[in-house]
Amino acid sequence: MTKTAVVALGGNALTLPGQAGTCAEMVSNAAAMAASINEVIEAGWRVVIVHGNGPQVGNLALQQEASPLVPAQPLAMLGAMTQGQLGSILARAIDALRGPGSTAALITHVTVDRADPAFRSPTKPIGPFFDRARAEQLARDRGWVVRPDSGHGYRRVVASPEPAGIVEIDAIRALVNAGLLVIAAGGGGIPLTSGPECREFADAVIDKDRAARLLATIIGAQALLLVTAVDRVMLDFGTPRQSALTTVTADEAARHLAEGQFPPGSMGPKIEAALQFLAAGGDLAVITSPRLLAQSLTGADSGGTRIEPGPAQASPAQASPAQASPAQASPAQASPAQASPAQASPAQASPAQASPAPAGYIR
Repeated sequence: MTKTAVVALGGNALTLPGQAGTCAEMVSNAAAMAASINEVIEAGWRVVIVHGNGPQVGNLALQQEASPLVPAQPLAMLGAMTQGQLGSILARAIDALRGPGSTAALITHVTVDRADPAFRSPTKPIGPFFDRARAEQLARDRGWVVRPDSGHGYRRVVASPEPAGIVEIDAIRALVNAGLLVIAAGGGGIPLTSGPECREFADAVIDKDRAARLLATIIGAQALLLVTAVDRVMLDFGTPRQSALTTVTADEAARHLAEGQFPPGSMGPKIEAALQFLAAGGDLAVITSPRLLAQSLTGADSGGTRIEPGPAQASPAQASPAQASPAQASPAQASPAQASPAQASPAQASPAQASPAPAGYIR
């Protein structure tokens, strides 16, 4: 049976740090990502892509707010716009390698709980970086919440609630079973508050690693591939004891997480997503750079960081079709308020999230 891998690409993979986010830049970056993904397909895997949109949705918000001639659209609608934009760019890049029509980009809605505490404590960085003075001015003038990010400056942050269900899950399954490479839940999905009709849009941006984990669990994927800016996860990062993780068990990764090795604002959420995927029945989670993506699936120590189930997780049952409901709750989560910033720097720690305005935030 052909195995399925869900690949989570950061929005920063399409607009690299220091780039302006022009169409030409994104097309070029997408071509590089497509080459790495094509290697996974050539190795015999079916692939579903979930991409982030932090830089792009923030840039679009700035454009929306700049013109007095047309009404600015809410954040959920900007997420829908970037789904179409980035889905098109990625699909064209992959089709250039595999032939026209080999890729399907699906507009995807993801349900969230309207009572999620993340709505009271925004943590998801979007858009460009600003210096402190400009960030403070924007916070005053536009009512933004801004915070330091990755040591590069300040960014706007928005709510990032936990994904609970995927409305178009049956369509995603059908496309995967038809042999297409599927791009789904772009930007983490267009957020809808959960309920019988799922009609109310939420002012939020869902974390793409969380959405990818949920999607991988529901469709019974064997692997979750979390693409970042580094080749491997590091222990004791930035110290003389720094060392790279190659292959570890879920128990080992969980112990390192509990010891504070993976800051909640950078590598922590990726480790959490990996552990939740394995706990729900997944076979393998990988955290690595694009260039080592396919190699990491082979088990070679020269690849990225592989996280495998521990002895206590011996082949639990995969997610059942009953999980297709749009209101489907995800497996047990870490703190619902915890969100992953778009940047991949392992040194970046997020502010505490217990209060509406954590230390370092500017309102």
